[in-house]
Amino acid sequence: MIWKPNVTVAAVIERDGKFLLVEEETDDGIRFNQPAGHLECGESLLDAVVRETREETRYDFVPQALVGIYNWRHPVKDLTYLRFAFAGEITGCDPERELDEGIIAARWLSLDEIRASSERHRSPLILRCVEDWLAGRRYPLDLLVHYAQA
Repeated sequence: MIWKPNVTVAAVIERDGKFLLVEEETDDGIRFNQPAGHLECGESLLDAVVRETREETRYDFVPQALVGIYNWRHPVKDLTYLRFAFAGEITGCDPERELDEGIIAARWLSLDEIRASSERHRSPLILRCVEDWLAGRRYPLDLLVHYAQA
């Protein structure tokens, strides 16, 4: 049996001292997460984070830097996630766009609000990604190579 992690992407977006999170319905109840989701077959990491942010928040996201790569094993579900977190900017919003199934709303939260809601975080990566962004962790996007054969 070959083991493979679940590859995911996440957007770390700060505006006016608040961070964009999504409030979503999960098997564990209503939780907070960054705009995030799974990499699809044939998709680049950058395309995935742009798509996931749009689908979950209605915002258009332009990645500008890699914040970090995180390996986390869910303690109950026996799943491992390999998360690529990106920092960037919002360039627009389509208020008429449908949100993904299970997404309740996009929320802008301060660091204190994020810390205070930690029991509702989908994973410990939410706060870690924000703290890494606040610590100035930014890596150039050209670290990533999407090699697509013609």
